[in-house]
Amino acid sequence: MKPKIHLSFSGLRDYLSSSIVRFDDSRQKTKINYCLRDAIMSCFACMYFHDPSLLQFQKRMENEMHKNNLRTLFKVDEIPTENQIRNIVDEVDNECFRPIYKDYFRRLQRGKHLNGFELFPGLYLCLFDGTQYYFSTRVHCDQCLTTKLRNGEIGYSHKVVQPAISHPSMRQIIPMMLEEISNTDGSTKQDSEQSAAKRLVKKIRKDCPQLGLIVGGDALYPNQPTIEAVLSEDMHYLFRVKLTDHAGLKEETNNASFYELRKNDAKWSTHIYEWINKIKLNKADTSIKVNFFRYRIVHPQKDGKNKVTYIGNWVTDFEITKENILTLVAGGRCRSKIENECFNFLKNHGYHLEHNFGHGDKNLCFNVFILTVLAFYMHQIFELTDKTYKACRKKFGSKLNLWNTLRTLIQFLIFESWELLLDFMLNHDEYNISYARPGG
Repeated sequence: MKPKIHLSFSGLRDYLSSSIVRFDDSRQKTKINYCLRDAIMSCFACMYFHDPSLLQFQKRMENEMHKNNLRTLFKVDEIPTENQIRNIVDEVDNECFRPIYKDYFRRLQRGKHLNGFELFPGLYLCLFDGTQYYFSTRVHCDQCLTTKLRNGEIGYSHKVVQPAISHPSMRQIIPMMLEEISNTDGSTKQDSEQSAAKRLVKKIRKDCPQLGLIVGGDALYPNQPTIEAVLSEDMHYLFRVKLTDHAGLKEETNNASFYELRKNDAKWSTHIYEWINKIKLNKADTSIKVNFFRYRIVHPQKDGKNKVTYIGNWVTDFEITKENILTLVAGGRCRSKIENECFNFLKNHGYHLEHNFGHGDKNLCFNVFILTVLAFYMHQIFELTDKTYKACRKKFGSKLNLWNTLRTLIQFLIFESWELLLDFMLNHDEYNISYARPGG
């Protein structure tokens, strides 16, 4: 069964393509050899198929067969060179991509595919996490963050805060538009993940004014300015906390009487849930009040002693009760999903997240990252909505094997559509095929 047209490959691709046509193009019209759409769609195709060498294979196909998969699948009329793509994409304002992320999210909402992501009725857990996607000691720009290394050199980097909708029982995550951690105002004070996060909550609320959100994050986030920024946008929070970073909170919890719930599992482990409401986050008189909970797993050993195999602490604005403590703990432990299911997957399963596609002078580095996550976004949509894609996943056993096969096929065969490519993978014996000779 094919997905609904608005969530199909062609529907998502066409919206991306039509959006690019509306981007501002500052180039002089008399000096334009390749249109903006062809350059960005060619770049996106490399991200989509996890293949930095995709362009050269498709150019060979064009030379031999007068046709190529960039044209049939991504509607690229002329394939620019890699240098031309870098120069063109470098000039694009990264905020131009925001409406695309927003539109894809609304398409999932319209198809009711986000219902399974509700942590509480009408509320979605939106995880924030920072990552570094570029580092060099030589190539840099005015936006680069700087770090003095142990050997005395200066390290230049680009980092980003990635928000994503997640749920403990869902394998997929839903990325939202990223916020770059970037030095843009000429200030000597460096931008930070916390500052970027505060900008991000405002932008998310502007993009999704009615969406019920719970902002989740690691122990970097539970500070008063960040919490107040979240609450001011009518959002909830659920942050992991290290008591060693909060002397006031540690003192309060040491002197507090906790509510407690214990549960035993089939492996003889005891799950201990403890919580207390309305305690101060820090020692200041103006400290915000938070609700604190902790969770431990205790497992008996052969020597008769008990071993703590997991421990975690969190703060939230939800009033904690025995009815919601299990859900809050599950949501708190869910924070690692954005690292494991998003960043680690992008880095280690073929998306070439840390591959240097070029730094550029303005926006190239971040724009390539945005397109990489956008490609991942489309793949997550197909995992939720496309039965043919899911059948291919099942047939080839792993995402890595699936995409290795897809890349091989499009190097030698031309497909008129993404749907035909997937169908060929499932039913290749039914097709009469033509191919380009290896080596050209």
